[in-house]
Amino acid sequence: MSTTRSFLERAGQARQRGFTLLELSISLLVIGLLLGAVAVGRDLQRTAAYQRLSTDFVQGWQLAYEAYVNGVGYPPGDNPTDPTGRVNGSATPAGTALCGNDMINAFLAAGVRLPEGRTEGQQDRYAYLDSNGNPQEVQVCFQSVSWAEPGASVGTYVTRTRNVMTMQRVTFSLVGMLDQEIDGKSDARFGKLRDMSLANSTAVTTGQVWPLDDRMAWGSTATANPLDEAQVAVTTAYFQMLR
Repeated sequence: MSTTRSFLERAGQARQRGFTLLELSISLLVIGLLLGAVAVGRDLQRTAAYQRLSTDFVQGWQLAYEAYVNGVGYPPGDNPTDPTGRVNGSATPAGTALCGNDMINAFLAAGVRLPEGRTEGQQDRYAYLDSNGNPQEVQVCFQSVSWAEPGASVGTYVTRTRNVMTMQRVTFSLVGMLDQEIDGKSDARFGKLRDMSLANSTAVTTGQVWPLDDRMAWGSTATANPLDEAQVAVTTAYFQMLR
C-alpha cells in the first residue's frame, strides 16, 4: 500500500511541475516568430496590392490621358474650336477639375479605353487597404493647376499652368511608393508627383516630406494617433502630365 501511495504522490508531483524557464523562453520565441511572419506577410500583401494599383490604375489613367491627347489633339474638356491646352479649358471658372461621369464620358466619347477601376461606371475609383487594414478609396480627376518651376536664375521659382492627374484620398504609404516609382525618391515638393499644398510653393526651395504619415488618423493634420484600428489620414496628390 505504501509503495502504491508513494508512486501516486510522485506522479502527482510530476504533473504539477509546470514549465521550466527554458521551455517558456522557447514558447515565447516561437510565438514571436509566428507574429513576425504574419506581420511580414501582411506587409508583402499590401505592397503587392499597391503595386497593382500603381500599374493597373494610375499608369492606366496616365496612358488613357496620353491616348486622348494624341487622338483628339487637345486635353480633355478643352475647347475644340479654340484650344487653350488646358484640361477643362472651356469650363467656367478656369481650372475646374474634370471628374466623375463627365471625365469618364469624355474619354469614352473619344474612343479611349479606360482602366477597370472599382467597377463599371466607377473607373475613376480604386479601393485599397491602408496600413491598419481599413478600407480606403482613391479617386482620379484631371485638372489644370498652378505649378512651381525653375525661374530665370538658380534657386528661384515661378508659377506656370500645368495639366495634372489629381489623386484624392491617398495615404502616406501609398503616395510614398508612387513617388518612388515616378520620381525615384519621396519628395512632396519637387518632381512630377507633389502634394496639393506644395505643388506651387515657389518660396520653398528645398525638398519636403509628405505632410502626413500612417500614425495620423483620418481628419488629423499634425498629431499622431496611437490606435491601430483608426483609419489612416489621407491627402491629395498632383501627378504632372506630359502635355
